[in-house]
Amino acid sequence: MLAAAMLVGVMAPSVTLSAAQTAPKPLDARGPSPLSAPAMIKSDVDAWLDGYMPYALKRGDAAGAVVVVVKDGKVLTQRGFGYADVGKRRPVDPEATLFRQASVSKLITWTAVMRLVEQGKIDLDKDINSYLDFRIPPFAGKPVTMRNLMTHTGGFDEVQRGLNSYDPKKIPSLGEALKRQVPYRIYAPGTTPAYSNYGTSLAGYIVERVSGLPYDDYVERHIFAPAGMTRSTFRQPLPARLKPSMASGYMLGSGKPGPFELSSLAPSGAMTASGADMARFMIAHLEKGGPLLKPATAAQMHDTILRLVPPLNGMALGFYEQNINGRKALSHAGDSLNFHSQLWIFPEEKVGIYMSMNAAGMQNVSGPIRAYLFEAFADRYFPFDERDGRVDAATAREHARMMVGTYNKTRRLETSFLKAMELAGQTKVSLDGDGGIRVNAAPGIGGQPRKWVEIAPFLWREADGKMRLAAKVENGRVVRFSVDSASPYIAFDRVPWYLSTAWLTPAMLVSLGALLLTAIAWPVGAIVRRRYGVKADLAPAALRSYRLTRGFAALAVAVMVAWILFVSTLVSDFSSLSGELDWALVTLQIATPIIFLGLLASTFWNIRHVWTGKRGRFAKFWSIVLLASAVVLLWIGAGFHLIGFGTRF
Repeated sequence: MLAAAMLVGVMAPSVTLSAAQTAPKPLDARGPSPLSAPAMIKSDVDAWLDGYMPYALKRGDAAGAVVVVVKDGKVLTQRGFGYADVGKRRPVDPEATLFRQASVSKLITWTAVMRLVEQGKIDLDKDINSYLDFRIPPFAGKPVTMRNLMTHTGGFDEVQRGLNSYDPKKIPSLGEALKRQVPYRIYAPGTTPAYSNYGTSLAGYIVERVSGLPYDDYVERHIFAPAGMTRSTFRQPLPARLKPSMASGYMLGSGKPGPFELSSLAPSGAMTASGADMARFMIAHLEKGGPLLKPATAAQMHDTILRLVPPLNGMALGFYEQNINGRKALSHAGDSLNFHSQLWIFPEEKVGIYMSMNAAGMQNVSGPIRAYLFEAFADRYFPFDERDGRVDAATAREHARMMVGTYNKTRRLETSFLKAMELAGQTKVSLDGDGGIRVNAAPGIGGQPRKWVEIAPFLWREADGKMRLAAKVENGRVVRFSVDSASPYIAFDRVPWYLSTAWLTPAMLVSLGALLLTAIAWPVGAIVRRRYGVKADLAPAALRSYRLTRGFAALAVAVMVAWILFVSTLVSDFSSLSGELDWALVTLQIATPIIFLGLLASTFWNIRHVWTGKRGRFAKFWSIVLLASAVVLLWIGAGFHLIGFGTRF
């Protein structure tokens, strides 16, 4: 399994910009300057990789990896590290070993789209409904365009149901997968970065319909064959000729391999390829499109940049920027449960680097390993003297205070019961000991909090690091921020107070604790009274309200525990995302409103009897606690869609 001036105003629609307009600019009038670097030759790159990769894999309990570097139209080096199959001690072969590419697959889809754009068969700014045999409704009066899909600004809610499986029989055709659940729209097109597997697969389906070929056939004939990618495929399961070369996938290198992961939305994540084939794909793009695209089309794909939180990295058409050390860099990453890949190209230097791992590793170390690989590669071969400005201390403290609050990712599960996963923690911005900002969503490579320094109004850089963070300000209030380490397709929007887990999660935990104590105290009190022969000194109606409140308290705790177990099971196993647990979902959806409303009604009844009867101060206090607990659970149930019906998620 992430602002060189006051950033005010509405977000602009996608526009085509020249390379000169979109190139990163220095933040200081003195300007940064390049430094001397060792020659980028095979012997030096190999020695550098040998000093890093074996230790990183061993330390992180990862299985194996492939790393490929290309330069000036040729493979500079391609290396395998660790094992493709740990149990059989089969080493990674960079030429032959196959890795699942997950979302790196999207680059193939976007390249296919651009081939059809240059042929005049797809218009980037036309309503995509003109290419489809079903309808994607407009939102806020705006239709979705191919440009929106390529920049992940189509405005789609996240889709999880049926996204992945281990059973080939449960993988429908691409058209069926897209039509069975059109996601809700939560943003106007072109306004908000929200990464979407559905949107990319929609583009793949348009490739099918416009070309007249099944998606698999199209990319094999028009992408893989021209590029010489003979060991690449989107087909699921793998063709027989490729199966023996497939790497096993692991959570931990010391653990057991997992089953082959299948994707229902194939154009967004189903490619399997070798490191050598990914080198050929990088070379094609670095050679101004090579055999895949005309130079003008490749330039349009690479240089059309949408910046929704400037001056941070933005989205090109499919690729995203990961500019570093004064160089333009384009990238895409991909993560499944067991495979983790990323590709970076430096178009002006004609250099590319790709890596893939077949294990998540300890604490998902695959992410830090590849992040450090890229930064260390850039620092070694493209060193740079970065000279930032600095905001005065008083202004920096004021801007930090403006940033404090709770935020949500723009890529999120907004309309289904899975929104309740936010209760485990939204993104929080707080103040550190020096009055600067602290962001819990962007830990350092060792998991430690990053130290941020404001280098321009509402633009921060990690102290002694490369990551930047910028905020968007409207009417004197921070409404959005983003970080440019690797995810310009996601931003963070401020959460309205009534859905902020900063207070809702503690309130929920306190409420559940109070209800659990109440439920436990009921039988314990009965046992104690029986032991000492004491009868409950309550009128019949008051006794009934007492018992009813305690019963609903126990049921409320039970239903919340059931939701936690259900969601945990759902997201931990691909196979459960296809409907096997619908019976449990429907049961919970029926039980939850009955129990929560019953709890609220019973606590009202209970508080009436407690406050009109001869009850002590603690009983009166506790009756208020129970009522407040009932209100909190009902609030959470409604706000996070635990109360609702339907099996869309």
